[in-house]
Amino acid sequence: MADYKYTPADFKSDQEVRWCPGCGDHAILNAVQRALPEIADATDTPHNKFTFVSGIGCSSRFIYYMKTFGFHSVHGRANAIATGVKTANPDLSVWVATGDGDSLAIGGNHFIHAIRRNVDLNLILFNNEIYGLTKGQYSPTSKLGKVTKTSPYGTVEKPFNPGELVIGAKGSFFARSIDMEVMLTKDCLVEAAKHKGMSVVEVLQNCVIFNDKTHALFAGDKATRAQHTITLRHGEKMLFGANKEKGLVFENMKLKVVTIGEDGYTLDHVLTHDAHEQDTTLHAMLAAMKYPEYPVAVGVIRNVDDPCVYDQAVARQVEEVKASSKIKCMDDLLHSGATWEVE
Repeated sequence: MADYKYTPADFKSDQEVRWCPGCGDHAILNAVQRALPEIADATDTPHNKFTFVSGIGCSSRFIYYMKTFGFHSVHGRANAIATGVKTANPDLSVWVATGDGDSLAIGGNHFIHAIRRNVDLNLILFNNEIYGLTKGQYSPTSKLGKVTKTSPYGTVEKPFNPGELVIGAKGSFFARSIDMEVMLTKDCLVEAAKHKGMSVVEVLQNCVIFNDKTHALFAGDKATRAQHTITLRHGEKMLFGANKEKGLVFENMKLKVVTIGEDGYTLDHVLTHDAHEQDTTLHAMLAAMKYPEYPVAVGVIRNVDDPCVYDQAVARQVEEVKASSKIKCMDDLLHSGATWEVE
């Protein structure tokens, strides 16, 4: 464990934060800047090893507000750029700040393949279910029937669930938080940073201008969140409600919400969360839970070891090839094969 003694102020740039007042991005920025000192200590990462990469969108302004290295790429390509950064510089802690439009629409291919490859990236997915920067078009996560500037009669497309995408692409780490839950977001980011391989933290974020209160039915205020979300923690019972009176059980090959003390259900019937279970079945079910039938799952849903980490595998392969090759450097290459001298 390092002892760098950084504070959140060490990661705040001198740039004026230019998001709309009340935008959920402010809270996410706060959570990240709180998380990085803890991450630096836990992962022995000095300040100059943090790098943030973004694409295009409101979330992509993020890198300007971080006092770290950064790269503002083009629409949908943040994961491709970040893959190159991490592969070329395995000792960096590489973070991707991206939105539901940036990574799930034009960047969808890069998103799922970065997950499939298990590149050691930490991706923060800002999910406000809308295109905010371009003024309110529907996105891949917009609710079915959502009226927007590009769907004036309501969308006719079923939305993506980012958690299902991550787990379906054989993701080894997926967590979900809510913009207002700053400490929960911070905790998820710390766990993501400790994870070796691709980590995705989805943050349900509010766009006050173009999609206000999109998550309010289950995440609006503390009382609502207690009743309609469930915070999952490895090794703990899956309980929720104002007094933790409700829980999740597994019956007839599906999850079921029960009330402790009713219909014969006791605490012993309630599932214990195992984020480290390699089998994806239950994790996929938890990620897919939707209000009002189920509480929406937040916290670290999946966190499993995968020995095949892309950038580490590439580095090993390069070293193996170099060890058995007669060509060790550019000078060796230029003097290999048939050579001649011009006089």
